[in-house]
Amino acid sequence: MENDFIPKKEIKKILIVKLRGIGDVICSTIVVDNLREDFPNAQIDYLVEKPSSFGLVGLNQINNVLIFDKKSLWNRIKLAFKVRKEKYDLVFDFFGNPSSAQITFFSNAKFRIGFPFRGRKYAYNFYGPSERAKWHNAILHLKVLDKFGFTTKYQNLLFTLSDEAKIYANNFFDKTFSSDDFVVGISTTGSWQSKKCDPEKFAEIAELVIKKYNAKILIIWGKGDEEDSQKLFSLLKGKATLSPDTTIQQMAGLISKCKFLIANDSGPMHISTAIGTPVLSIHGPTAPELQGPFGEKHEWINLPELDCIVCNLLVCPRKHECFLNLPNEAIMKKIESLIKRNKLIR
Repeated sequence: MENDFIPKKEIKKILIVKLRGIGDVICSTIVVDNLREDFPNAQIDYLVEKPSSFGLVGLNQINNVLIFDKKSLWNRIKLAFKVRKEKYDLVFDFFGNPSSAQITFFSNAKFRIGFPFRGRKYAYNFYGPSERAKWHNAILHLKVLDKFGFTTKYQNLLFTLSDEAKIYANNFFDKTFSSDDFVVGISTTGSWQSKKCDPEKFAEIAELVIKKYNAKILIIWGKGDEEDSQKLFSLLKGKATLSPDTTIQQMAGLISKCKFLIANDSGPMHISTAIGTPVLSIHGPTAPELQGPFGEKHEWINLPELDCIVCNLLVCPRKHECFLNLPNEAIMKKIESLIKRNKLIR
């Protein structure tokens, strides 16, 4: 339907601002196909930080990716002028921090959409829903589109796996596993210390999965995860394979070859959902209903009876009770449900 407040015919250039992290950027891609449907000839650009830009590689639906350098004031000033020079008609600030609000305001776009946070409202002339905690992070983006009459029929997250990444993953699996192996990935990645399940708990889960499903375990890790991944590898005493150091694309390729992934609330979790690999996510400080894996293929688990669950603290003051006290029986029931739902064993 035609929008009462933002006439579609006036929109020729669109900027989507979602500075970080890579999982959140992937969740925001749910808007891309919808915007492309409404604006087939428009220029649609993204503004992200460099580490998150790897989540957008190969997306043909977008035109340009602008990089926000938070460490350099001079580069931020140059970027602000570059954005203003582009003369965007419509800017979505899906990030909503002071920096993204400033850039959105300085863009001078006729239509500037953001969330009505205190200290940020000045930057926008249209506001998304104020109650953000009602919906999954991905759906929240669609609620913004819906509020202004834009298409919301596409509900898929986007991540393009390159041919090179597919070849890399195929070669790695050919050398490491047999074609009939039941390979389960475990990702130790987590952007906060408090979001990272302990290697000891991952090892318990891996042992049970190996025993019940005769599975082969592939430990997948990224920058900053070396210690946890090595510890998990040592705890499993030769019963797992540790992936090499990989790029984001190569990591995604490995995930795509696994039967399913066990992961923290993290970038790899969202990559897994976007490329269609079922995932069981393990949550402590974050709300799985809001930040868990998106889509019906997946499962999540947390410890709801713990009084500090969903604390949103960056560092855990209670020795990771939310992970270490998770009942293994409950975890295995979730895995069994995931396997049945996706018909991973025939």
